[in-house]
Amino acid sequence: METIEVPVGAYRFSAQVAGPADGRLVLLLHGFPQSSFEWRHQLATLAEAGYRAVAPDQRGYSPKARPKGVEHYATDHLVADALAIVDEMGGHQVDVVGHDWGAWVAWHLAARYPERLRTLTAVSLPHPAALFEAIASGKGDQAVRSAYIGFFRQEGIAEKTLLANDGDGLRKTLVAAGLPEKEADPYVDLMRQPEALTAALSWYRAVSPEEALGIGPITTPTMYVWSDKDVALGRDAAEATASHVEGPYRFEVIEGVSHWIPEVAADELDRLLLEHLSSWG
Repeated sequence: METIEVPVGAYRFSAQVAGPADGRLVLLLHGFPQSSFEWRHQLATLAEAGYRAVAPDQRGYSPKARPKGVEHYATDHLVADALAIVDEMGGHQVDVVGHDWGAWVAWHLAARYPERLRTLTAVSLPHPAALFEAIASGKGDQAVRSAYIGFFRQEGIAEKTLLANDGDGLRKTLVAAGLPEKEADPYVDLMRQPEALTAALSWYRAVSPEEALGIGPITTPTMYVWSDKDVALGRDAAEATASHVEGPYRFEVIEGVSHWIPEVAADELDRLLLEHLSSWG
């Protein structure tokens, strides 16, 4: 595994890369408040299988790609970053894997640029329209599960609360959501960097329902992996995702597992991912 910097305009994205240089390109997009480190198991597995896997630290997470201002974290910018990284890595078509906010970007990539994707694998986060419809419906429990977003959108207040006592607020939040404390520590350390947490929270502050509800159906061969102990993302939106995918679709449920699938269910996700990729070679 190698650490590189990927130039994109005025920014430099740090990234982890593994596998042969001529291997089929797989882009792995992390979630909040994580980094490329969350994909360490998948990077090794993909490399061993002959793929060229790249996991960037996305906008706000890479120290040299951390602009100030919520407007810099709109979905358009996040999608453009991902495409530019693929271009810099020499790929035209790519397999995209995203977890949490990384899956948000991945869904939008598939909707906007289907010709660029060979496959899509979304982990934890359902199709954005399915999620926002579940929140707005007043039925089920998704609105309650998503209530934390309102707190994250409070500029200054969220940062102060989460970073109190050397980040203990954030650590407790992650552990309460099912991430083992030893797995949480690297992400707490990352978010304690200057402006890092504000940049990461800007993803929440820049998003709008219109970006989710207007995304349209997905035609890319898609696998969606959800876990039934995810405290943030419930079954209603997970099951409704099928109605937003017009292409080949596979829905996998990992039972007894929390939101942090790439780390706490690495072996199972690796198996599913290799099956999905090999089905669309």
